[in-house]
Amino acid sequence: MPDEKELLCPSAPAHPAESVLIGVVSGTREEPRIIPTEEAMPVDQEIIDLARPVSPGEVFRFASRCRTSACIHFKNEACQIAARSTELLGEVTQRLPHCSIRAQCRWFHQEGSDMCRRCPQIVTKQYAPSAEVLQIVGENDPPPLSKSS
Repeated sequence: MPDEKELLCPSAPAHPAESVLIGVVSGTREEPRIIPTEEAMPVDQEIIDLARPVSPGEVFRFASRCRTSACIHFKNEACQIAARSTELLGEVTQRLPHCSIRAQCRWFHQEGSDMCRRCPQIVTKQYAPSAEVLQIVGENDPPPLSKSS
């Protein structure tokens, strides 16, 4: 496993010179899907500007270094986005989707391939999120979910 400092958050804000572009938002408003890029591409201002007039997170999926305890979603030494996603979301693909960052992905290292089969439905910025997505990203965190067997 990569060193903790090398793990990447696969749903981070775009920051030039710090982030990589890993996917493009597709699908519908009700069922968005991420189409992964063939390779992770370094983010620069030109990529961020391509999203205008909306925010980059509505159009693209970015990865950046996982901030661990500095992130509101990281509690009990785990990313709660990943933990809750595997509990609350159904799989959207049978096969593991292509992923240019899997070797360094926090979600994969924490939840394994179960998360990979749910990952395409995670869009960083949504204006019509489902009830499940709202529960997954809620800042008023309920007690941590335990993995059911």
